Amino acid sequence: MTKAEIIERLKRLDYACSEYWVVAGSAMVMHGLRETTNDIDLGCTKALADVLESRGYKADMLADGTRKILVAEDVEIFEGWLFDDVVTVEGISVISLKGLLEMKKRLGRAKDTKDVELIEEALLKI
Repeated sequence: MTKAEIIERLKRLDYACSEYWVVAGSAMVMHGLRETTNDIDLGCTKALADVLESRGYKADMLADGTRKILVAEDVEIFEGWLFDDVVTVEGISVISLKGLLEMKKRLGRAKDTKDVELIEEALLKI
């Protein structure tokens, strides 16, 4: 998905935009650090996670006590997942670059190594 496709997809969600924010690979795209991503990962408030679960979406409990909720084939929502501030990019709430860097480092996956480098380079330009 491109940035335009992510924005269009999020506009179709029936959630208050103040209750969720873009994270992970889709945040990389929103910040212009990548051209595309395969899916959309969102962080959300406890209130939105509660609403989603009450609507019948299956919530998997994670080790830290938060929930992961698959709301569509291409959209996964994680309760919490906020490591800094949220910024607005083209009208969409997105985790800040600093928060995205922290997230990628905490995930510690081999596939995130290049993303960490790209984020660090972007932060140097600010």
